[in-house]
Amino acid sequence: MFKKLALSLALPLTVTAAFAQAAEPTPAAAWYPSRYGAADEIGAANLLTPELVLNAAKLVKTGKTYALGIEINKDLPAFQHRSFKLYNVQPGEQAGLTMGPNQFTFNDELVVAWTGVGTQLNGIGHIGIDNVYYNGNRAADIVTMEGVKKLGLEKVPPLVTRGVVLDMTAHYGQDIVPEGTLFSVADIEAVLQKQGIEIGKGDVVLFNTGWLELIGKDNTRFLAGEPGIGLEAAQYLIDRGVVAIGGDTWALEAVPGDSDAVFPVNQLMLAKNGVYNLELIDSRALVRDRVWEFLFVLGQPRYTGTTQVTINPVAIH
Repeated sequence: MFKKLALSLALPLTVTAAFAQAAEPTPAAAWYPSRYGAADEIGAANLLTPELVLNAAKLVKTGKTYALGIEINKDLPAFQHRSFKLYNVQPGEQAGLTMGPNQFTFNDELVVAWTGVGTQLNGIGHIGIDNVYYNGNRAADIVTMEGVKKLGLEKVPPLVTRGVVLDMTAHYGQDIVPEGTLFSVADIEAVLQKQGIEIGKGDVVLFNTGWLELIGKDNTRFLAGEPGIGLEAAQYLIDRGVVAIGGDTWALEAVPGDSDAVFPVNQLMLAKNGVYNLELIDSRALVRDRVWEFLFVLGQPRYTGTTQVTINPVAIH
């Protein structure tokens, strides 16, 4: 199934004639205009309020911080076409040259990479349905070679809210939950009950599956599939008013899924509901310390026109 999926997702590197079929205005559909208004560009981030932040800050008990981003380098396995290369450059310092009487030297780094490598925030302009994106925005109207003219992540406020992590490894009794394992609503509710927490409006919900343990050990398996939520579980979380759903996998949803649809959960979350996707979140330390709820803090890079970006969010307990 994944081989078929990979072939269907081969991406063009230009956006010229690809959207010619969308010449006519897109009529209103059941999933747009958005509940936040026809002009909205930030989706579920509208739920973030000062009151919500203040309540989330009350979760800080010890002051311990947890970096949720994974280390990124050229050897990190990435989805299909994506890659990461970092080059150290020392301008004007060839052959040991220095600057000024104080012999000033410095290091600069040049990164040539896709913005979707490593731990990442997928924005609501990242995934579409037949070239239509969140709030009915057509690719023909918003997509350019220099990014999107609407729905860019530069418009999204910092994501500061309550975070919760659900340990699916304990639920299934396996250090690495097998690929294709589909988390049901019953599974989620069982974990919530066991951990003694609930999901509330404005939350960021993370899943720990052990999948990151495969990096560097079995990269082929890592990219060939993954455990995750399905449409039923995604809708369950959306109905509870979450801002973002994330996990330690590269696409969040189960691959292979329960149908031939290509990433339907991402379509439901991003395109239809404006709920953000957080991928390759490292929640292992949180699980080791049994920190099930925490203050989640993310100030993503504000690259104008990007729909996804590499991040290192922080959990504070």
